[in-house]
Amino acid sequence: MKFLFDFFPLAAFLVAFYYPENREQGIYLATYTIIVATFIQVFAYWLLYKKFEKMHLITFVVVIIIGGLTIYFHDERFIKWKPTIVNWCFALALIGSHFVGDKTLLQRMINLVENKLILPDQVWRNINLSWGIFFIFTGFVNLYIAFNFSTEFWVNFKVWGMTGLNLIFLIGMGFYMYPYLKESEADATSQE
Repeated sequence: MKFLFDFFPLAAFLVAFYYPENREQGIYLATYTIIVATFIQVFAYWLLYKKFEKMHLITFVVVIIIGGLTIYFHDERFIKWKPTIVNWCFALALIGSHFVGDKTLLQRMINLVENKLILPDQVWRNINLSWGIFFIFTGFVNLYIAFNFSTEFWVNFKVWGMTGLNLIFLIGMGFYMYPYLKESEADATSQE
C-alpha cells in the first residue's frame, strides 16, 4: 500500500504530461497535477495512519515551492529542479546523520519499519553514506538530462530512468547487506 502512496504523484505527473497534445502545455498541466497529487498523498496518508511521513512532507514543500514558481513564471526549468532538490535534501539528511547521534538516519528509519534489522554499525554507516552519495549523483544526473534533452525525454527519464536507477541501487544494497544478514541470523540462533 505504501508503494502506491509513494508513486501516486509520479504516475499522476506522467499521465497529465501526456494528456494534452501540445507537450509544451503538458508540463504545466503535469505541474498542477503533481501539486494536487502530492497534497492528496500527504492527506490520505494522514487519514489512514494518523501521522505524516517526513519524506512526503519534504517532497510536498519542494513541490509547492518549485511547482508554484513553474506556474507563476510559466517556466518549466523550475519543475526540472524538483528531483534534484529532493534528492539533495535526502543526501544532506543522510550524510548529516553521521555527525548526530549514535545511529545513522537510515538505520533509525529502517528499524522503525522492519523491527530491528541487525547489522554491524560500520555496515549501517557504509549503507547510509552510499545512499547519500547516490542521491547526490542522481541529482546531478537529473540536471544533466533536464537541461540537455527535450522536456519529454526528461519526463520519461524522471519517471522510468530515476525509478530504474533507484531499483538497481536498491538491489546492489541488498547484495551488500546479504552476508551480514546471514551472520546476524546465525548470531540470533546461537543465542537461543
